[in-house]
Amino acid sequence: MQKVVRQVCGIDVAQNELVVCLGRLFDDFTPELYAHRSFQNSAKGFSSLLVWVKKLTVPEVPIRFVMEATGVYHEKLAYFLHENGQQLTVVLPNKISNYFRTLDVKTITDKTAAEAIARFGLERNLDSWEPPSPIYKRLRQLTRERDQVVQMRTMAKNQLHAEKAEAEPNDSSIKRIKAQIALLNKQEQEIKKELAALVKQNEEVKRKVDLITSIPGVGALTAVTILAETNGFDLIRNKRQLVSYAGLDVREKQSGTSVKGKPRISKKGNKYLRKAMHLPAWAAIRSNSRFKAIFTRLLQRHGIKMKAAVAVQRKLLEMAYIIFKTDQPYDQEYLQKTREQQLVTP
Repeated sequence: MQKVVRQVCGIDVAQNELVVCLGRLFDDFTPELYAHRSFQNSAKGFSSLLVWVKKLTVPEVPIRFVMEATGVYHEKLAYFLHENGQQLTVVLPNKISNYFRTLDVKTITDKTAAEAIARFGLERNLDSWEPPSPIYKRLRQLTRERDQVVQMRTMAKNQLHAEKAEAEPNDSSIKRIKAQIALLNKQEQEIKKELAALVKQNEEVKRKVDLITSIPGVGALTAVTILAETNGFDLIRNKRQLVSYAGLDVREKQSGTSVKGKPRISKKGNKYLRKAMHLPAWAAIRSNSRFKAIFTRLLQRHGIKMKAAVAVQRKLLEMAYIIFKTDQPYDQEYLQKTREQQLVTP
């Protein structure tokens, strides 16, 4: 008789629904997906999920819950499972999407996504999830709130411009729009002060922010956003994974000799992280000879400014990761010193 050696509950998380697939691995390494069900993405649904899983699994073998990091919709379930002593893994979305492409699946649905997550959990040795540091969670809330405020202010400024451009502008409308912009400016300043105070209170985070801001073009707000959106690079294992998580990885569609699409960034990643690198890249190109040289070389190759700027964004993000891990500030002469050392070393 076959013996169960591993059990996994794969969960595809949506805003209002959890689509679940149970899988198990036998001692002859045969996998089996054997149960499916949907639950509400709510406290009541979480409790029902646990009851259902316990009924259909072997009590002697630990059950591991596996889900994607889908924005914020997975967080309440993750905290619930952790508080109830369950083994849990939260996987970066690009990992699951890359794995999904290796499967012979013709149709992508919530059910097949849950099955892919369950298979992934059965095949891999996964790390257990731990709740993010409270400071990183708070920093993320504030940086995202600021981003929303900036977006609303941009819309208000565009509205003000359009109102003033009319043949007969409405003075009261202009007055209200200006008041709205002033309020949004005030709110942004309040958020920035709160961010600065939080960073100042935590010596370790402050030290990491200071290290990351040693990179040309990267300011304190960008450094805080990087740390907040990656939870201090908690789920990141290498530079390639980080670039993919941000959606700055290059995808190319090619099939035989007849189909060859233009390479383009995937944009299937964390939009807040991607947006945070936009302005720093242009600042680095203007102020630093190294990044300017990278930009110029790529621009001469294909003539597309934005494409060259995205390459600089990737480079800045990778450097932030390396600096965080090595605990060493940015060194403009690092490459030159490395080459000289290689020449000296026998």
